[in-house]
Amino acid sequence: MVHTYGPHIFHTDNEQVWNFVNQYATMMPYVNRVKATVNGQVFSLPINLHTINQFFKKTCSPTEAKALIAEKGDSSITDPQSFEEQALRFVGKELYEAFFKGYTIKQWGMSPAQLPASILKRLPIRFNYDDNYFNHKFQGMPKDGYTSMIAGILNHPNISVSLGIAYQTETRAQYDHVFYSGPLDAFYDFQFGRLGYRTLDFERFTVEGDYQGCAVMNYCEQEVPYTRITEHKYFSPWEQHDGSVCYKEFSRACEADDIPYYPIRQVGEMSLLAKYVDLAEQEKNITFIGRLGTYRYLDMDVTIAEALKTAETYLESLETAHSMPVFTVSVR
Repeated sequence: MVHTYGPHIFHTDNEQVWNFVNQYATMMPYVNRVKATVNGQVFSLPINLHTINQFFKKTCSPTEAKALIAEKGDSSITDPQSFEEQALRFVGKELYEAFFKGYTIKQWGMSPAQLPASILKRLPIRFNYDDNYFNHKFQGMPKDGYTSMIAGILNHPNISVSLGIAYQTETRAQYDHVFYSGPLDAFYDFQFGRLGYRTLDFERFTVEGDYQGCAVMNYCEQEVPYTRITEHKYFSPWEQHDGSVCYKEFSRACEADDIPYYPIRQVGEMSLLAKYVDLAEQEKNITFIGRLGTYRYLDMDVTIAEALKTAETYLESLETAHSMPVFTVSVR
């Protein structure tokens, strides 16, 4: 099983969403354990007690590790205004420069000093040996892959699928209501300019046997041009393969013909977004949904939860004769 668009591990605390996907896929237990290469050594992520002890060459207890990190943090930063200040306040210069700085520059194409502090919302450290990348109650991988799962969702007598057909405004009259999950700026032919995204390039290579011994290996140093290498057979350990398919992942600015992955949502983009939202809010019989339609970074579970809520809202609007909102979530 190859994750063509990068690693996607399903994880959620939302039982409704978990039950929904289990209607269409056999979800196999899967725990995402990410590793990181820094200065020729391999560490566990998220930063945990093992990472701290290995990095600082210590054998700290949880209490001692908390004291160590508190000592390393820059207490002079009382009101962090950027990702960099937030990281320096939380983890200190050494861990920041080893694990965060170079990786963030590669991922976002800008200095962490230019990124908002909100990206790093809380202390990104665990003071135990838990290296499960996610904290969610439900975690797994569809046994037969996401393609099969999506095919199951679409296998319904009231659903027809047409591929390779671009949205055309003149076709809207055929429908009572349109749910648009394409790029919001593209819907308006980019009349105010393009919203900024990051895109990804993948360099595929194959090896006999194993390549790195794990599904995801991050490369945190700026000198390494790729952000991570994924070895796809580790996403489906119930399968047996003699060889291995691996992807090197490169992040760069998204151009006109690229697939938009990550919305940048900096001040300039948010100002541009507001113009498109103002236009959209004048529309009738259309609802903008999903990552691209709302210009937000969404995990799979949140996307599904919002889709279910949108469907529920639409059915309620039919029963009550109330108009369906253009956006069912806050996007500004």
